[in-house]
Amino acid sequence: WALHLKNVTIALSGQYKCSFATYPYGTKAEKIQLIVKAEEEQHYLKKVWLNETLEIPCLEDTTSENLSTYPLKWLVGDNGRKEELVTKEPCCPAVYRNSSAVYEHRVHLGLNNTLKIFPTRITDDGRVFSCHVMYHPERVQKSSTTVRVYGK
Repeated sequence: WALHLKNVTIALSGQYKCSFATYPYGTKAEKIQLIVKAEEEQHYLKKVWLNETLEIPCLEDTTSENLSTYPLKWLVGDNGRKEELVTKEPCCPAVYRNSSAVYEHRVHLGLNNTLKIFPTRITDDGRVFSCHVMYHPERVQKSSTTVRVYGK
């Protein structure tokens, strides 16, 4: 006996009970807790002029939810390696993790957790900036933006 679920969404999370009658032992029942883990990621492309301010929204399509009530972090990726730039807990001010000199003093967290980089450099071209919002320990929503830097 098996339960097959199609088009699984978070709404299907919950407790399921299977019961069946046996002879001569009577009704048998088993419960199972189903947790649907969702890791949604949206991908964007952002074009910016050299030496201008780059602004990347954390979750572009999220307008109804207040991101300030959830922990989030901004990362930058290059050549398969990711580096944490900023972390933000709901209770506390943002913590900048400028471990590389590349983004030291150029990265700031703006309104609505927008990542601001000024000035943009040619080394930013092709980099992927990603924002991770943790709604629940098992539910993280991600947004990644590839940056293209153009010279005038």
